[in-house]
Amino acid sequence: MTKAFPTIQDVARVAKVSTATVSRALSYPERVSKETRRVVIDAIERTGYRVNQTARNLRRKQSGAIVVLVPNLGNPFFSKILSGIEATASREGLNVLIADTRQPQVSPRLIGEYLHANRADGLILLDGAIRPDLIPGAPDRRPPIVYCCEWNEDNDLPSVRFDNSGGAALAVRHLHGLGHRKIGHILGPGDNVLTREREQGVRSALGALGLEARSDWFFDGDFSLAAGARAAAHWLALEDRPTAIAAANDEMACGFISGLHRAGLSVPDDVSVVGFDDIDIAEQFIPALTTIRQPRSEIGESAATALIGRIRGGGSETSPEVKVLGAELIVRSSTRAA
Repeated sequence: MTKAFPTIQDVARVAKVSTATVSRALSYPERVSKETRRVVIDAIERTGYRVNQTARNLRRKQSGAIVVLVPNLGNPFFSKILSGIEATASREGLNVLIADTRQPQVSPRLIGEYLHANRADGLILLDGAIRPDLIPGAPDRRPPIVYCCEWNEDNDLPSVRFDNSGGAALAVRHLHGLGHRKIGHILGPGDNVLTREREQGVRSALGALGLEARSDWFFDGDFSLAAGARAAAHWLALEDRPTAIAAANDEMACGFISGLHRAGLSVPDDVSVVGFDDIDIAEQFIPALTTIRQPRSEIGESAATALIGRIRGGGSETSPEVKVLGAELIVRSSTRAA
């Protein structure tokens, strides 16, 4: 005789709650207490109950998918953020569609078609250059949107972000604590909100410490390895060089170090270098890179949780409009006392 599949009634019986409570815990977790959700999840695991996601989505008139827009899929920084988004969405029975906004076919029109044709229930934007008002269609018919990592200063959509200014200031204070008084900075692309925040943090910390923010010690960049190498060439051409560099990301820091190595110089013997992000290569690079760590998995998880809450009607009651995660300094071998 074939064993019957466990039902929601079985889960309710094991959890000692009503079927309505089980349904709320599964469909609208923000509407039940953490303890109730824990009890329900435990009962689901004990009974082997499986949610019919297709039926649930049909009842809600939802697609069961979210779209994530990334400014550069080739950038290793985004890998853990995307993993955090995917893991959280998967636990809630949602599929994740990812697109690179640098690709010409990923236009605002295409994004609008997905969001207004019931192909996606929500959108996570990792590209602050994408403005929701550029997406065709009426805003009141558009599914929820959450910014992640980057954001757009021209709107008040919910966002999950990192304390970029605080992280950059932390890097400067670390270098100052090692005795460095001549500190430079490699900037990101000029039109990027992260560049502005990190530059502000560097300048603020330099000012607070009574140090000079010399214009010839601020090097233009674009978050790429090549930009770091170009900054190294500019640094080498200076008569009065900064003894330490705070780069706006790890890739530029690595490019800067490589450029100096090719010129026969050594890091940290000739100059100390701090990166930003703590991508995977930072620990394996030679020398291992001192950097500012972003909790990238947590950023992705928080963005997905915020979006899912809005998809399911949680709204601003369950999560802040702006969530800012703190910075952590990771000290490795690329910095030393002046």
